Amino acid sequence: MNNDLQSVLYHVHDPMCSWCWGYRQTWNSLCDALPEEVQVVNVLGGLAADSDQPMPQEQRETIAGYWRAVTAKTGAEFNFDFWAKCTPRRSTYPACRAVLAAANQSAEQAMIDAIQHAYYLRAMNPSDDSTLIELAGELELDQDRFAADLRSPETQQALEREFSLRRKLGVRAFPSLVLKQGEKLVPVIIDYRSHETALAEIAGAML
Repeated sequence: MNNDLQSVLYHVHDPMCSWCWGYRQTWNSLCDALPEEVQVVNVLGGLAADSDQPMPQEQRETIAGYWRAVTAKTGAEFNFDFWAKCTPRRSTYPACRAVLAAANQSAEQAMIDAIQHAYYLRAMNPSDDSTLIELAGELELDQDRFAADLRSPETQQALEREFSLRRKLGVRAFPSLVLKQGEKLVPVIIDYRSHETALAEIAGAML
C-alpha cells in the first residue's frame, strides 16, 4: 500500500436513515478491519429538512415499508410501535444537529448510536428536540449546554458545511462511502451483507 498518501474514508449517513441502521453492523465490522492509516470521518447527509407537519398516512406507510425492506435485506430489527406511539414528521435535521451538538462534548458516535436505538428500537421520536435532549441526559452530557448548542446558529452553520462536503463528494444516497486517497475520490460499494467487499475495494485503491 502507498502510505505516502493520506487516506480518509468518508461515511455519509443520516442518524434517521433506515438503510444506515441496516448497514450498522457491517459498518462496525468494516471499521474494525480497516488499516490503521485510514482515517474515518462521518459526514451528515441530511435526509429530510426541518418540518413541523405530521406525516400523511400514505407517507407513514411508505416509510414503514422501507423498514420492512431493510429487515428483509439486512436482518436489522425495528420496533413498529413507533408508528402508533409517536407523531412522525419527515424531519431529520434536528437529529443531525444533535450529533454535532454532542460532538462538542466528545460524544458524536454515542449520540448517533443513541438516536438510532431511540428511533428504531425504543419507539421514540428523534425529530423532537425534547427527545434529543433526553438522550443527551442519558449519555450524561451537560444537558443545558447540549440544548443551547442544538439550537445555535453555529450548529446550523456546521450542518450546512456537512451538506457542502456531501455535495463535493458527489453523494446522493445514504449510507455512502467515499475513499479520499491523496486528492483522488473513490466511491466504495455498499454491501449490506459483508464488510469484505468494501475492505477489498479500499485495499485496492490504496495500492
